Amino acid sequence: MFAAIVLLTATLAVTGCSAEDVSNILNQTVTEQSDTSAVEGNGDNNNDTVSGQNAEGAVSGGNNSSESAQSGSDSSESYMANGSTTASSSSLIDTSNLFSDRDLEQEADLTDAEYITLTSGEDVTISSEGVYVISGDVTGTSIIVDADAAKVQLVLDGVTITNTTAPAIYVKAADKVFVTTTDSTNTLKVTGTFTTDGTTNTDAVIYSKDDLVFNGVGTLNIESTANGISGKDDVKVTGGTYNITADEDGIEANDSLSINDGSFNITAGKDALHSENSDDLTVGYVYINGGDYTLKATDDGIQATTVLMINDGNINVNAAEALEGTYIQINGGTIDIYATDDGINASNKSTAYDVVIEINDGDISIEMASGDTDALDANGSLIINGGNIDITAQFAFDYDTTAELNGGTITVNGEEVTEITESMPMGGGRGGMGGFGGQAPNGEMPSGEAPDGNFPSGEAPNGEMPSGGFQGGQAPSGDFQKGQGGHGNKTGN
Repeated sequence: MFAAIVLLTATLAVTGCSAEDVSNILNQTVTEQSDTSAVEGNGDNNNDTVSGQNAEGAVSGGNNSSESAQSGSDSSESYMANGSTTASSSSLIDTSNLFSDRDLEQEADLTDAEYITLTSGEDVTISSEGVYVISGDVTGTSIIVDADAAKVQLVLDGVTITNTTAPAIYVKAADKVFVTTTDSTNTLKVTGTFTTDGTTNTDAVIYSKDDLVFNGVGTLNIESTANGISGKDDVKVTGGTYNITADEDGIEANDSLSINDGSFNITAGKDALHSENSDDLTVGYVYINGGDYTLKATDDGIQATTVLMINDGNINVNAAEALEGTYIQINGGTIDIYATDDGINASNKSTAYDVVIEINDGDISIEMASGDTDALDANGSLIINGGNIDITAQFAFDYDTTAELNGGTITVNGEEVTEITESMPMGGGRGGMGGFGGQAPNGEMPSGEAPDGNFPSGEAPNGEMPSGGFQGGQAPSGDFQKGQGGHGNKTGN
């Protein structure tokens, strides 16, 4: 009891906090997300059989089997059993009905298919359910789907469309549209400024008001002066190769973007992968269960309004912020990041979920540009339960509430760390704190502080620390209190 009083007294003296402030900070934890209905994957109720996937864990990485393997299905329970304050995968995104058997099929059933050869300057309108095999090299042509409540499958078999102002594929109305590539190369381009369709801003090479599914065994090349693919409902990808160059977003979806497999090479003037519904901030998630990704973006590599969940995949991102969402959960995969702002950033984009970065497994490499950059930046909680994380950065960790290191291996600038503390710069800048990622061993103060704990002479009149000095607000353990100096009160974007 006496030791606890001494510790509390020392904390109050160093931080300037009240006893209530310190108590609140020490007791603050991440609340488990229990609302399983806020974000749900949508299965098909009409003619599509849902594949047998386990709602309690990750969907398997298979792309053509109706009986998906249940790899990692016990991982969430084991993490919870270890006592960490994490959310189960199923409470974040219900994957039980996420992909139907037809979604996962990579070749279309052509038994009753209709074959269409495109002609330049002539639009093709599809108004009834069915499978349509499309070919042709044309300019000034749009494929328009206007088939309310129908499932339409567009099989691209060596299609090249170059338009100036209109989408190559425009879905006005449908229950769901499949875009399936044969073993062929298909190229869709829009080279000028998109025009509106009435009040609809059709600003993508493939623009859909309803659900989209991309699959197949071929290649789809997309070039756009705005967005590459834009779906105003759910967008799913289960196979195929996609090379996208877009002045704005590469692939964007309103309600959700779910990827089970595929190969993606995306260069975007804004975000490479983006999911956001400005009218409903409880949706807008991104789910990645596999695939190969090379993403280069001016803004974000992958951005989700609510949940960003990565179960598997080979992901290479070069962006200002590589991964961004409200709740980010990484359960596996190989992720290589180079970022000029934040490597992985959890920020308050939605009130439906806690602001959390949760890493349970995977091989993650993060290299940060110099300056005011953070490798792992949680405007809430940072939880690491497993995985191998290799960070090269001036600032490794930034969190606003709590941090947990329950497992895994973390290396910062070549040295393994055994605890997560708020980062200070490694030599020079922000007070000149030394050490790897600015972390002092055992909570001790790094060089630059006077032996008696007082600041060295030469403090600036405005309260800023001189070069080599130590910013105030550090608790005796070496952790920064929320909002108390250091780098922990950065809001982030």
